[in-house]
Amino acid sequence: MSRIDETIDFIPVRIAVLTVSDTRGLAEDRSGDVLVERIAEAGHFLAARSIIRDERGEIADQLRDWCADPEIDVVISTGGTGLTGRDVTVEAHRDVYEKEIDAFGTVFTIVSMQKIGTSAVQSRATAGVAQGTYLFALPGSPGACKDAWDEILVKQLDYRHKPCNFVEIMPRLDEHQRRK
Repeated sequence: MSRIDETIDFIPVRIAVLTVSDTRGLAEDRSGDVLVERIAEAGHFLAARSIIRDERGEIADQLRDWCADPEIDVVISTGGTGLTGRDVTVEAHRDVYEKEIDAFGTVFTIVSMQKIGTSAVQSRATAGVAQGTYLFALPGSPGACKDAWDEILVKQLDYRHKPCNFVEIMPRLDEHQRRK
């Protein structure tokens, strides 16, 4: 089973939070607030925060901008992962991914099943890597953000987490671009 190796130093990562919503502003962004709070509690750095409309091109452009920023290691978006016509976050993420982290959606579904039962099938949470940056797309509810962070991300974004974690392979995410 997984564990935290307390003999290893914690390595904070720089995380950007993107809320996708046509209706919410910063004052109403409860899901973004949940993520920002948990990022700080875990000892990571909030590198950027933004709210953007449910527009596929705009979302993809913001993701690409943040992936190109050397001061951002991880992007977590919240919102726009459902099934309605305006829910285009997943498609925008996939427009940007170089590699998809297929198991993230599966593990998120398992976690969600334990909380909300079969309603978990309506989530299209996804994750991937682009330009050496991790990208995670979470549903827009505060509960889903708590579940994703508390059950998956807090562990995988902790360098001390064993047997493996996302942080330890960060330096190698873009190694294919360095080969000549």
